[in-house]
Amino acid sequence: MVYYLHSYNILNLKYILESDEEVRSWLVSQLRLLCGWRPPQEEEETKQLQQKVLSSVVGVLVGAGFELRRDPAAADRRLSLLCCSILDDLLFWVLDIVDESLMLESAEAGAELWIQIFDASLCGVSVSADCLQRFFKHSLTQTLTYKPRLKVSDAITLQNEWTFAKASRLLTSLFRQLAVVFSVEQLLRHLQQVLETHEVNWKHVLCFLSTLLVYYQCAQPSLKELLSRLLNSAFEGYDLENLITAFLLARQGGLEGPGIFPSYSDWFKMSFGGGSSYHASSKKSLVFLLKFLSDLVPFEPPQYLKVHILHPPYVPVKHRSLLMEYVSLAKTRLADLKESVEDMGLYEDVSAAGTSVQPQCQAAQDVDKAVSLFESTGRISATVMEASIFRRPYFLTRFLPALLTPRVLPVKVDARMSFIEALKKADKIPAAQYSSYMESCQKQRQQNMNATCSDGNDDPLEVLKVQLQEFAELVVDGNDGDMSAQLSRISHTLSVIFPGRPDDPIGQKVISLHTDAPPSSELHVKVVNMILRNFCQCLLNSSKSNPPNKQSPWASRFVSALLGNTQLLSSLIHRLWDLLHNQWLSLNAAHILGLAAFLVHLYSLVSRGPLVQLVLPIRLEPVPAEEALSLALSCSTHANMLFCARLCVAAVCYGICREDSLPQQQDCIPHSLYKKLLYLIPRLLPEARGTVADAGLSEQLEEKQTGLWSSITDSNNTWRKTAWHLWRNAAFQQLRQIPQYQLLFSEWLANELRVLRSEDALPDAERQEYQQWACMELYLTRPEKQGGCGGDMKNLCSHLLNAIMDQQLSSWQSLEAQQHRVPGRGTCLPDILSRLQELVYEMDMMERSGSHGSRAGVGDFLFEVLFQRCSSTVTSQSISTDVSLQRLLHTWNRVLLALPAVLLIKVNTDGGGTTLSCNRLIEHINQHQRKACSPAGVLSCKITAHFLRGLLGASVRCGQPTYEVNKAWSQISVQCPVLLISTVHWWQRLRPVLLSLWRRLCDEQTLPEQLQLLTECQHWACSLEKGQLLQMPPAAALLLAASLHRVWRGCEANKQSFKAALNFLRPDRDSKYRQVLVFLLFLCVNDHLTTLLYPQERSYEEGRALCTELLAVLMDSPDWLLIFKSSEQSIYQSVTMVTSDDFTKLMPWAFCSLLLLQSAELLQRAVRCPGFLHTAIVCYLSMLQLFLEGNTQSLDTESSKKQLVAEPSHILGRTKQFLLRAISQTPLTLLSSGQLRQLESLSAELDPELAAALSVQLEPSSPEMDFL
Repeated sequence: MVYYLHSYNILNLKYILESDEEVRSWLVSQLRLLCGWRPPQEEEETKQLQQKVLSSVVGVLVGAGFELRRDPAAADRRLSLLCCSILDDLLFWVLDIVDESLMLESAEAGAELWIQIFDASLCGVSVSADCLQRFFKHSLTQTLTYKPRLKVSDAITLQNEWTFAKASRLLTSLFRQLAVVFSVEQLLRHLQQVLETHEVNWKHVLCFLSTLLVYYQCAQPSLKELLSRLLNSAFEGYDLENLITAFLLARQGGLEGPGIFPSYSDWFKMSFGGGSSYHASSKKSLVFLLKFLSDLVPFEPPQYLKVHILHPPYVPVKHRSLLMEYVSLAKTRLADLKESVEDMGLYEDVSAAGTSVQPQCQAAQDVDKAVSLFESTGRISATVMEASIFRRPYFLTRFLPALLTPRVLPVKVDARMSFIEALKKADKIPAAQYSSYMESCQKQRQQNMNATCSDGNDDPLEVLKVQLQEFAELVVDGNDGDMSAQLSRISHTLSVIFPGRPDDPIGQKVISLHTDAPPSSELHVKVVNMILRNFCQCLLNSSKSNPPNKQSPWASRFVSALLGNTQLLSSLIHRLWDLLHNQWLSLNAAHILGLAAFLVHLYSLVSRGPLVQLVLPIRLEPVPAEEALSLALSCSTHANMLFCARLCVAAVCYGICREDSLPQQQDCIPHSLYKKLLYLIPRLLPEARGTVADAGLSEQLEEKQTGLWSSITDSNNTWRKTAWHLWRNAAFQQLRQIPQYQLLFSEWLANELRVLRSEDALPDAERQEYQQWACMELYLTRPEKQGGCGGDMKNLCSHLLNAIMDQQLSSWQSLEAQQHRVPGRGTCLPDILSRLQELVYEMDMMERSGSHGSRAGVGDFLFEVLFQRCSSTVTSQSISTDVSLQRLLHTWNRVLLALPAVLLIKVNTDGGGTTLSCNRLIEHINQHQRKACSPAGVLSCKITAHFLRGLLGASVRCGQPTYEVNKAWSQISVQCPVLLISTVHWWQRLRPVLLSLWRRLCDEQTLPEQLQLLTECQHWACSLEKGQLLQMPPAAALLLAASLHRVWRGCEANKQSFKAALNFLRPDRDSKYRQVLVFLLFLCVNDHLTTLLYPQERSYEEGRALCTELLAVLMDSPDWLLIFKSSEQSIYQSVTMVTSDDFTKLMPWAFCSLLLLQSAELLQRAVRCPGFLHTAIVCYLSMLQLFLEGNTQSLDTESSKKQLVAEPSHILGRTKQFLLRAISQTPLTLLSSGQLRQLESLSAELDPELAAALSVQLEPSSPEMDFL
């Protein structure tokens, strides 16, 4: 009735307000009833009339109550107060519904309808803008100060419950409506003014702040400025009110998550953690801060106390005691809350995003972090070790139970199992607890129970489903503020499903990606699938009308909201890996586009995103999430390539279309996906193999992004058309000039070597053409700064060699090799080897045509490549390094055997003549090849034959081939003993091959004299074995010894014939005989040491017998001792170049073990031998040093398995007793005083008892004087 009277100008409302004294009571009640009344849904006109009535009445009330007049009369002032009072009564009615939780449907609907009245479009028709602002400001003030019952201490305690996601929707809607006519700066200034002049309702104040932060992105910097002003004011005037306000506001911002405002931990460290902080200027300021923090202790939630303890404010050293008082108080409070320091996690998360984590949950997070660190370092972290000692209650009652949670153990040992075993070996797990754990795991396996961690409550899932649907609708029709609010609610729901809190924001998170792990709990998989499906659907909906650069920032905010929850993020990344690596066949075009966009946003948020550590590391260090997921995209088969190309094309197109300039596009285009396109598009589209500078192509570069986006979203387009469209795009080509977007030649090779030939997109002939184009046209001419070879053929070959070796070395541990390698399906390794052979041959032809006299041969280049690889491998002395080096050399030899042998020998053409130079080959064998011999001291037959074929082949380039071969072999016999011995060892197999080759090369029927000498030495050795006495050939002693060793070890020679041969070669008959026998002893000792390392009963017995017979003949001559003195110069020095240095270090072990196998009579002779006792003591001390350093562990375990020889400790003990007896019984003349002092000094630390025995010989009563 009042509305009609007013609208038809019969009796306006203003007159009624002025004349009716009871108007306040009945108008307020009638307005409430009108708001609470709900017309039938089909009566749309009635609804509109309801809104008109309310807006008309409110317009009059606002105009009369808030319009400014210069000299208002008393009646006007009374009317103004009356209107304000009516409007306040209705506002308080709404606030009572919010605060008293009167959630009756009618009451809530009525309050919501009244809140809608706070709209400039409804009220602004009848009132001015200034009047409306005054009304809104007044209403805001009334809301912030309504019923200020809560104290500051209550706000500190209850603040965690007042986040945006937990606040009443009515309250946040009211704040949003009231804020719409003001800027953020105006609102925060008004908030500060209200806080300074009124008692406030802290719940409303903090919810208002959260609403601002969620709905307005620009609120974050404005709040930071406000906090800075408050802190400055607080410490300038020691104003406690401003300090309290700053802390409450900063904590409220942190509660909304890192995507909205920095965490409280970050803010506290930034504000108080440095020497230039607010409180650092004086002791008074420091005391002011610490007293404030101390006053908060009784009311604070535990996570804030932990922040203050773990990241304390900056305190000068002289005032440290003040801080310690606060820390002690805070720890006491934590203990009262049953969250004492002992219950703090090892890697406690101290962000303020939620309530404190239960100790069980914290322990589970600690376990995950500890296992992750163990994976990346291979060692138990210091934090865990310290906790096992200094925080033993937490370690035993929290950490270990969380670690030893029973589960079905995987067949292949995973990181968690390895970590448990490491702790067990370190005696950190009680035996009973470990046994119980293993039994429980076994029971689970027997019962075949696949435990799932279902939440058991479907409500959060249903809530999330509805929230995601509402978000999808907002993406199309809503505004930014609504979307941000909805994302806050979604984040809150996800925090219930994934209760793990965010990591401490000091550094980036590291998530372990278990590529072969079983899926997460069923609930988590459902949630992640729901999130990804919703993202894909939102992208499709928003892309129907606008390209990415015209869309709202919904996608970036969506992904950003997921980054704060580590547990969710881990499940999400695992699911993405599974989809991209295993289930890609099930993805349709919409899925591919959506996942591509998701990867783009992960990349653009890399600074806030996690790092990912693959459990089976393809690379050593953790990488950003997008880069780790790009490794899931295999390019090994035709089908893989097509899927990878489609996904990468979609991602790069989305990134290019999202921004308009190159610098911005770099932040949106993942370089790992871009480089996959640089590899795939030229491979699959031959027309793309022309460079950008080619005629015609540069003119076809397209500048516009609209056509690019339409090509990716058009279902009628094939991926080839889209890829070609993208390839010609100007922005795409411009990215190739940026270093991180350039596909290096090494990366191209790595990709190509993973392709399976049988399933390649290209047939053999086309693959050959493509590889030749890539090598010779693309990368050979490309500058090195752009990932090419700068026109250098050697650089190109070096890349090929390294790639081939890397591929073979990493194949045993490569994730892709494990998952894709199937017998009979080979990679493109043969093709790349063919390219290498082509290039090496071309290099050789070019060098042969050169005019310079002494050319640096291809062989020198090949040896230099290996030298560089070995230098980078040998970084420390360890077993793993030795194994890596041996694997490297075996791989190198396989590559070497695929190249022409003749290239390994350098040909000099100085002075008009042509000669061979074997210096680099000899250096190569002595420095590298001898380290990979198996058995020790013998090269493989294949590599030995390869070197000799190279020697014969290169000699035909010289004028006198036979002379050059003889000269080269003479040099090899002296300088390269391992090749000499290997040639003798394999001579029966090598001779026919080499003779056939020599006949083809030179048309001669016999080998050169030096090689023919090997045959003569073999005949001579065989004659000795048969008891025939042929004349000794004029060969080197080592060659003769090697021939004898080969004959006796290669046939069933009896002991009598061996003795007869030794009798003929008695050392007293000829010095040449003695040298032969000493070299033969070395080879036999070498065999004996090999049997100690790799026990074989027959070999052990034979080797021991041969050594014993040789020692019996040589015992009276000191020459045999020289083979155990590798550091002394002698005619036997060459034996040190036969085996590896590590093998030579074990010679003292062979000496001691052989010594104890000899008869007492032979040992007596040994003691009388000049130099024996000195050598024996040095060998014993060397062996003891090896034992103490743990280098005899392999000997211990391998030998004890066969029970052929005693354990190292037993042999050491027996050797020591023998030496002590020998020292006490030895004539003083056998050891000089200088030798005694040297031995005493060496044994002083290693064996004091032996040193004492030697010191007896140095008593002053000794008549000897050493003049030497």
